[in-house]
Amino acid sequence: MKHIKILIFTLFVSAFAQAQQLDKLINVALANNPEIQKFELRYKVASEKINEVNTISNTEFGVGYFVSEPETRTGAQRFKVSAKQMIPWFNTITARENYVSSLAKAKYEDIVIAKRRLMTSVSQSYYNLYANKAKQDVLIENIKLLKTYETLALTSVEVGNASVVDVLRLQMRQNELQQLLDVLIQQFITEQTTFNTLLNRKKEVKITVVSELIIPSESYDVGLKDLEIHPELLKFDKLYYAVEQSELLNQKESSPLIGFGLDYINVEKRPNLDFSDNGKDIIMPMLSISIPIFNNKYKSKTKQNQIQQEEILSQKRERLNKLTIRLDKALNDRISARISFNTQTKNLLQAKNAQEILTKSYETGKIDFNDVLDIQELQLKFQLNQVESIRKYFIKSTIINYLTN
Repeated sequence: MKHIKILIFTLFVSAFAQAQQLDKLINVALANNPEIQKFELRYKVASEKINEVNTISNTEFGVGYFVSEPETRTGAQRFKVSAKQMIPWFNTITARENYVSSLAKAKYEDIVIAKRRLMTSVSQSYYNLYANKAKQDVLIENIKLLKTYETLALTSVEVGNASVVDVLRLQMRQNELQQLLDVLIQQFITEQTTFNTLLNRKKEVKITVVSELIIPSESYDVGLKDLEIHPELLKFDKLYYAVEQSELLNQKESSPLIGFGLDYINVEKRPNLDFSDNGKDIIMPMLSISIPIFNNKYKSKTKQNQIQQEEILSQKRERLNKLTIRLDKALNDRISARISFNTQTKNLLQAKNAQEILTKSYETGKIDFNDVLDIQELQLKFQLNQVESIRKYFIKSTIINYLTN
């Protein structure tokens, strides 16, 4: 019981350390990735537009000089100065702010989606690196095993229980495994470059992966409700809301504009006359209203908004269907990976039992090196398939996490 507790604690610590290391690398990627920074800057621009629309139209100033001065009872008019300000209908500016703010909120979902995708890409690349390194370890282990068999074969040749051909076949098999190992090493370097690029750092930075990944005994349940709150779908909701705000703004902009103004006219005194209003300047407050009588533009905008809302709903349904299919496939593939892992584990145990039997038969001098190569090839196949099952399980888990968390 004490040994079991120690084993469970060791597995827990190992899984926790692996999670901590990967979380740390993901945080580095989120902080440095230029794509995330691009979406954040777009969101800032969209948010800043709120200040842009929180304004009214320009104030109009005018100056006029009377070339031919009109005569009035109080004197001749010399020049005119005017000022005018148009004011939008009540709450129009608020409607503009709400519309721009709704667009900014939709842009924010781009950041959330990009971060989720980046986290998925970093995790998948990490698990690819793990699988590559694990396969390298398997090949190194098998090369050592073949060297042991080669030693046994050389001894058997000396006593006449084996031929030189057996030794050569063992050596050729070692060469094949060494070739596979060299290819994996190059593939590891390529994947390492991909991983470092996601973290936006130099491609030569060495990546250390965990020595072992363990498939959990049970998987948590995932439902369609987890998928319905995915950012890719929430973005359509926010776009739909933005169109609603666009229509509210359209209704406000179809309302009249109110203008306030002031005219000042300078009047010159009439000579040789003396009365109270002689040369009195004219000040005239102005009130105007701009009515969109020909408002087909706003009616067309309303129709466009209705069509756009229908399009957004269709896009959301289409995207939900695609995400549902993707989630269902990922769940089934992960189950398949668990089944494959369990099968490879059983096969590997049997292959090792066969290997032990062959090794013991050497003591009687009856070892068959053809059987040795066959068993070794099967064992290698099961080991590589086992590693691939682990990789596939965790790769599919990243997709499920992207869709449901």
